[in-house]
Amino acid sequence: MQAAIVERPGLDHLVLTELPEPTPGRGEVLVRLRAASLNYRDTLTVVGGYGSKQKQSRLIPLCDGAGEVAALGPGVTRWRIGDRVIGCLFPNWLKGEIDAEKISLSLGGSVDGCAQEYRVFAETALVQTPALLSDLEAATLPCAALTAWSAVATQGGTGPGHTVLTQGAGGVSLFALQLARARGATVIATSSSPARLERLKALGASHVINYREEREWGRTARALTAGRGVDHVVEVGGAGTLAQSIRAVRVGGTISLIGVLGGAKPDFNLGLVVTQNIRLQGVTVGSRAEFEAMLETIAAQELRPVIDRVFPLRELRAAIEYLATGRHFGKICIAL
Repeated sequence: MQAAIVERPGLDHLVLTELPEPTPGRGEVLVRLRAASLNYRDTLTVVGGYGSKQKQSRLIPLCDGAGEVAALGPGVTRWRIGDRVIGCLFPNWLKGEIDAEKISLSLGGSVDGCAQEYRVFAETALVQTPALLSDLEAATLPCAALTAWSAVATQGGTGPGHTVLTQGAGGVSLFALQLARARGATVIATSSSPARLERLKALGASHVINYREEREWGRTARALTAGRGVDHVVEVGGAGTLAQSIRAVRVGGTISLIGVLGGAKPDFNLGLVVTQNIRLQGVTVGSRAEFEAMLETIAAQELRPVIDRVFPLRELRAAIEYLATGRHFGKICIAL
């Protein structure tokens, strides 16, 4: 089978190779992967950016993958051959609150990921693909969509009457927009491109802000809520945007810290966080149970992931380089 391997940290050491097709053991399932997708974390794992928390040699990257069950190991009861499935990024996190053990294994990080044609999964580390989604669409969900769901639904409790602010047009932000709207919330979305702002409105954003033209976009967002402030900010910028997010959020509101695209060392007014009782929460993907709850919403609301471009596996390096440019709108996928 074909697989992409990072022989040692560095994009220059990403190679396409042939490997033996694996065999499932007891309680395991062999999946014929049909599609994968890229996340910001993949730009870090290929350069060894997670240090001792990741595999540093001969790593098969990419945490997102979907396909169909090709073979069953002894004792498997959850699946049948031909079932369409999606892998869980954290195979050990089945339900409940996060802890160190549950996230000790991560696909495309501490263990090999989905940039390969066949992969063995524990039978418990898979969820069923909704019938309305293609494999490419399904492969966008394990990291970005579940992170957005955890922020908006599991930890954020977003519902009717709430206002959510999203940032930009990456995978997490678009999923947060779609899922917040599906739960009845009003969404304010930011971008620096007029064309992207129009696309964000088409996806359901009630208000859009060009953050390049409105440097104090946090104040603008607050004004759009009649001065009250938004209930929830899905924060992906980190140091570059956190100060404005604090200006945008209401007293007692929530900021979900997901990404650090603008840096990891923010300079912001900590006093405002304290005096306005703002909740800053980190969000790291979610459990299998949360994944299944999200899939129920996706199926019921007939939500379709936004895919920007599809690359073949042999062009994985080009896909990662394209992701790093930030020119994408939605997810970048890999056809296996």
